[in-house]
Formats: sequence, structure tokens, C-alpha cells
Amino acid sequence: MPQDLDPRLLRAFTAVADELHFTRAAARLYVAQQALSRDIRKLERELGVELFVRTTRRVTLTADGERLLPYARRVLQAQDELLVAAAGASRPLLVDLNGEGMASGRVLARARELAPECELMARFESGLTGAAAEILAGRLDVSFGRFAGLEPGMRALLSHQPVRYEPMAVLLPHDHPLATSPRIPLNALAGETVYAGAGNPRTLEWTDLARRLFAGRGIAIAPPAPVAVGAEEFRRVMAKTRNPVLAVVDFPAMPDTVLRPIVDPVPLSPLSLVWRRGLRHPGVDALRAAAAQLASREGWLERDPSGWLPECDMSLMCDNN
Repeated sequence: MPQDLDPRLLRAFTAVADELHFTRAAARLYVAQQALSRDIRKLERELGVELFVRTTRRVTLTADGERLLPYARRVLQAQDELLVAAAGASRPLLVDLNGEGMASGRVLARARELAPECELMARFESGLTGAAAEILAGRLDVSFGRFAGLEPGMRALLSHQPVRYEPMAVLLPHDHPLATSPRIPLNALAGETVYAGAGNPRTLEWTDLARRLFAGRGIAIAPPAPVAVGAEEFRRVMAKTRNPVLAVVDFPAMPDTVLRPIVDPVPLSPLSLVWRRGLRHPGVDALRAAAAQLASREGWLERDPSGWLPECDMSLMCDNN
């Protein structure tokens, strides 16, 4: 039995245990699958036990793997807490806003007012699924997004605080037939093909929300396409495909497009503040306080019962931890 274990091996173990899939676990850790497999084999040799049963179809935990997993999680959490305690408030907190000009940016601005001694650094990831992987890998601290859209194993390692029920909208080419309407009834999108991030592994929670919203309504989700980065690329791709884009009402303005709220019903995108479970930092406290203040002042968590929201999201938005 070894005297010490490399935390990297334990992170590999917990990632595979969460995903039960080596390819997905490797992507989550940003390592090659072969390197991940080597780390798992090394850990198994050092512990003297087999942690996983691998077949061509599936990966499952062994009885020893099930027994040791909670210990591995506690060791990693303790390491994370030690690093945070050593760094203290002087360590910058990396905060993913998903995009500019949205509710998350207002929360960050208020948190900076509440805790001017903290360095809260903005980042702009694409989607909570991608950001959550960065949080668990230690490359990001906080993000915003649809918590219910994450895999259960990933949610178990994260904490969240509901921030807002964001009314959803659709971004249309400026000359689209629906562009002259101030609001777009949901059934008016029947027959349309709407872009909702399909094929982007970093925005799985958003594509899932779109599928739930469009189901049975005759609205198709646009097939996977390269992600357009920057306003000019967005304009070019939209002019080429002419597909409406599912968004929220605070989505930033884009060239040659109009943003229209969806009604009848008003679909809601549930926004949460998300951070690694066990993380202690005064910047997180400031963000939580800022989110609560804005939600209270602006009614962000007052939900119209006639609005559309999946049941799984409703239950988690009521779970404030």
C-alpha cells in the first residue's frame, strides 16, 4: 500500500466514476483517453484493487470502487479547501459570465461593489456544461446557467443558488417574416428550424432545454454547425443559414438581427449561480449576496404560473444550497 497518492490519480478516478465513460471523462479533464486509462491502471496497482469493470459496451464501478469513491471525494475536497485557505481572499476568483450584457454581468458588477477588496475576474465560456467541467478541473471558480441540465454526477460535485427565471426569446434575421412582430407566439415558430447549440458539447444543457420546449410543436432544432465566435462571424453564419436562434431576452444585440420575446406561453430559462461544492472564498459570498439582492429587487425569481418550465428545473430552482 503506498504512503502517498497523487491527487491527479484520484481526480481521474472520480471523473470516470461520474461519467462511467472513459472518453467523456477524458474530455472533462482535458487529457487524452490513453493517459486517463494509464492513470486509472496506476491507481489500481497502487491500491491493489480493481476499481472498474470495463467491457466494449459499458463501464461500471466494482464493489471496491464503490467503497473507495466517497473517500476519494473527501480527499479532493480537503485538498481544494486547503488551497483556498492558503490563498485566502488574495486569490482572484474566476467568474464565467457566459456572455456580455446579461444578468450574470449585473450580478458580478454588484458583487464588486459589495466586496471591493476581492479580485473578481470575468471569463466568457460557452455554456454551463463546458464551464462546469472547467470548475471541477480547477480552471474556473464560478459560472451561471441551467443547473438541471448538468449530469447528476456533475451536479453532485457542485453547489448552486437560483438567480433568475429568464424569459426566452428568438433572434431573427432582420428581414425574416416574423421580424415585424413585437412578440413571437411559440406556435408561430412551427415549421422553423431553430439553432440551439446542437452538437456543441459545451452547451448540452441549452440544447436539452430547447428539445423539451420544441417537443410536439413542429419546431426543428438546427443540425450541428461550427460555433460562430464574434459578432461578424455570427452575422455571416446567420445570413447564410437564416435559422432563427433561441436566446434569452437579455441576449446582446447582433448585426442585421432583431430579438423578439417568445409568448403564449412565455418559456423560462432557469439561471443559477454555480460553484464547486466546498469552495470557500469571500468573492463567492459577495456573488451570492449580489444575486439575492438583485433577484429580490427586480423580481427575478417571481415565476408566472402560466410560464413554461420543465418540472426537473422547477424542483432544482427551489433547492437553494
